[in-house]
Amino acid sequence: MTANRLSSLYLLIITLLSPALCHALSTDKDQPIHLEADSVEIDEASGISVYLGNVIITQGSLKLWADKMWIHRNQGGIQKIITEGNPTHFRQLMDNSPQEIRGSAKRAELMLDKDELHLSQDALLEQAQDRFQSDRIIFLRSKSLVKAGTSAQGKERVRVVIEPAQTAQ
Repeated sequence: MTANRLSSLYLLIITLLSPALCHALSTDKDQPIHLEADSVEIDEASGISVYLGNVIITQGSLKLWADKMWIHRNQGGIQKIITEGNPTHFRQLMDNSPQEIRGSAKRAELMLDKDELHLSQDALLEQAQDRFQSDRIIFLRSKSLVKAGTSAQGKERVRVVIEPAQTAQ
């Protein structure tokens, strides 16, 4: 298949999924962040905190679980959160949708200033029965934009499942 045909197929898939993927709950970013872990090491000089063992972070409806988490701070607050796990998981409610979005990967990076979530190594993103699976997925939460595979510099082919719409009986 040519590169143009692959690009066209990718755009078609994104177009089909666009109604299914809603914006992340917009009020979450204004909520406090709560952390739990078995242990923590805080380095004030570098602005990096390391949380180990059964780490759970919540902010509004956003919830992340991981084995290990790094939080990078500067004077303006938290810049990014990096998690690793076998796998690490997340879920978040969406604006204008009763469905939450869920995902997992061995590594996740939440860029708070850009409102992006980068999933890598066995990445999976799901909403209802629709799912993206690749070695790297980028989810721009405020725009409901998903990039997977070559558009996200992934090395694996993207696998997408789009369930048919349920008809009223």
